[in-house]
Amino acid sequence: MHPNPAFRTEPREQNIAFVREQGFGMLAVATEDAPLVSHVPFLLSEDGGLAELHLVRSNPIVGLLKQGPCAVRLAVQGPQGYISPDWYGVEDQVPTWNYVAVHLVGELSLGAMEGLRDLLDRQSALFEERLLPKPPWTTAKMSPEVMDRMMRQIVPCAIRVDEIDGTWKLGQNKPAPARQGAADQLDASGLGQEPRLLAALMRGV
Repeated sequence: MHPNPAFRTEPREQNIAFVREQGFGMLAVATEDAPLVSHVPFLLSEDGGLAELHLVRSNPIVGLLKQGPCAVRLAVQGPQGYISPDWYGVEDQVPTWNYVAVHLVGELSLGAMEGLRDLLDRQSALFEERLLPKPPWTTAKMSPEVMDRMMRQIVPCAIRVDEIDGTWKLGQNKPAPARQGAADQLDASGLGQEPRLLAALMRGV
């Protein structure tokens, strides 16, 4: 995460709300060789203390978990975009990249298979609700045989979250007029991921 404290002032509650809204991140586990990384959807509890997810049985991370719990980092990326120094209207500036990211650090362990169906139901319900008025998809629409076969291919997991660390790099270290000018240009450029949302956040600091 960015070391500048100007980009790390958001309260824990804001970081939790951001992570719960995103619901998707990169799960990283250290090994003797290169780190293992998986891109996973997840559920985070309201207090930010527990993240629930599932992994394919063939995932190498599952092999590690069979030997015991693992220390992990779950990185959740938000809007991000390139900022041209010309946009500030101030001399002697350099290019940079603004972004929002929150990391969850904790211990990952295997869950009980008995709880897998409930986890899948809660995961799908969360995101299906955001698609209303479309009638929600549920696992009840699956034939029992197919559902059972698919569930045998995955395992439930949970992270006991010990640390939540967020970076909201929005140009807080720039004068307000320069930051506003950069936000306007970013909004117009469309460069990056969700640039309009990033520009709105820049205007709000």
